[in-house]
Amino acid sequence: MKLVPLGDRIVLKQLEAEETTKSGIVLPGQSKEKPQQAEVIAVGPGGMVDGKEVKMEVKVGDQVIYSKYAGTEVKLDDDQEYIIVKQSDVLAIIE
Repeated sequence: MKLVPLGDRIVLKQLEAEETTKSGIVLPGQSKEKPQQAEVIAVGPGGMVDGKEVKMEVKVGDQVIYSKYAGTEVKLDDDQEYIIVKQSDVLAIIE
């Protein structure tokens, strides 16, 4: 199954949280809260959304920070979890 976002929507795959101890040992996925950092998997076409022209600013492969309570979580057949958000919920692109 493939997700194809519509309008100004973006499909994100959340990056795994890694916590590093003081001695430098990495504890993957042990953080108490999910990070708001994700990789862009798919981008909608933009265009006219609610009567306004929307130009898509992100592209597939970008790493972004998105709003904490934004989006809809979706789980596909391959047990991968994705988040679908509007472009306005993306706060920054990580370069």
